[in-house]
Amino acid sequence: PQLSPKIRDLCVTAQADGYEFAWLDTACIDKSSSTELQEAINFMYQWYSNVNVCYAYLADVSCHSSPEKLRDEFYQSNWFRRGWTLQELIAPHTIIFLSAEWAVIGTKQRFAAEIEAVTNIDKDILTHERTLETVSVAKQMLWASQRKMTRIEDEAYSLMGIFGVHMPTVYVVGALAFFRLQADTRRFHPRLGSDP
Repeated sequence: PQLSPKIRDLCVTAQADGYEFAWLDTACIDKSSSTELQEAINFMYQWYSNVNVCYAYLADVSCHSSPEKLRDEFYQSNWFRRGWTLQELIAPHTIIFLSAEWAVIGTKQRFAAEIEAVTNIDKDILTHERTLETVSVAKQMLWASQRKMTRIEDEAYSLMGIFGVHMPTVYVVGALAFFRLQADTRRFHPRLGSDP
């Protein structure tokens, strides 16, 4: 079968870095299966935590831009504003940022201070020098509040892994999903984090 350019380019990039396998969330989760989708949403953070490397493809950043424009495009990338990429940014130890042309821009470690300035996520959380458990729920929710979602329920579901909460994903409950997340977070982590 014919592969999409994104799948093909991911495979080429991963193979060039010595990997035999690559996993692409948008291609490898069967969204027509509610069971598979629910499992994926509940375990996504864990999956990202266990990867050797996460490639973050920034379609709105061009390697053909001048250094100054490339820097601006990187900091203004929609990737840093999408709700689902919050866990993708925090969970993996290693992230390689790729441009629209699949050229390496840099790593999360290298740009941690700049990413902190853009996202308000503490540098030591990004670099795993400090664990999420040391950050208050309120601060973690602040990180999420600055991101955009297509569906209102995803405001809650995209945070489940960050809070270590598992719950059914139902897409007809609207804002109720967020109230369920808050209740489960309080129940399972009543004293979760306190900011220094």
